[in-house]
Amino acid sequence: MPTLSSFRVLVAPGLYNSGPLHWQSRWQRLYPAFERVEQEKWDAPVLEVWSQRLQHQLRQSEQPTLVIAHSFGCLTTVHAALTDIPNLAGALLVAPADPDKFDVSQAVRGQLPVPAIVVGSLNDPWMESGRARQWAQTWGADYVDAGALGHINAESNLGDWLYGQSLLQRLVQQTSLFPGAWGQREPARRSTVQR
Repeated sequence: MPTLSSFRVLVAPGLYNSGPLHWQSRWQRLYPAFERVEQEKWDAPVLEVWSQRLQHQLRQSEQPTLVIAHSFGCLTTVHAALTDIPNLAGALLVAPADPDKFDVSQAVRGQLPVPAIVVGSLNDPWMESGRARQWAQTWGADYVDAGALGHINAESNLGDWLYGQSLLQRLVQQTSLFPGAWGQREPARRSTVQR
């Protein structure tokens, strides 16, 4: 069975980057090997530009890679995944921004070729939970209802967000169950999980 140390891990923040109190930044302090995908313009979320940056970073290593994404970083990750990156092994997509708000729905519509978990919040201002569940289904991802956590960001006061870390461990386990594990692009069946 794989462990987290089996993977390279990239952190893909959303609009304006993730500040020091954001769980993504806290995870990077807990796991110093995690690498952040740096965007040139954090205040200008252009899907193709952000996706190219992520794809470039993914291609810097042949090691199987997990992406931990938040908000617009989720859309970036989905877009990159749909372009067939062979070493992408899985994605944790937390509080994705609504593609319609950025007029990128067509660009991120499709079944992901890797296992993914979408984490939604009941009171997320960037994506209503029902829409997050629909997008998870479109992407072929598991959906996890995390409760009323707002945008699941620094304002949510999650600290090191232990539950999120448990979902990352779950994603690690899912990579071994996925058909072809990082090779074949045949989608696996997904389930919806309530919390």
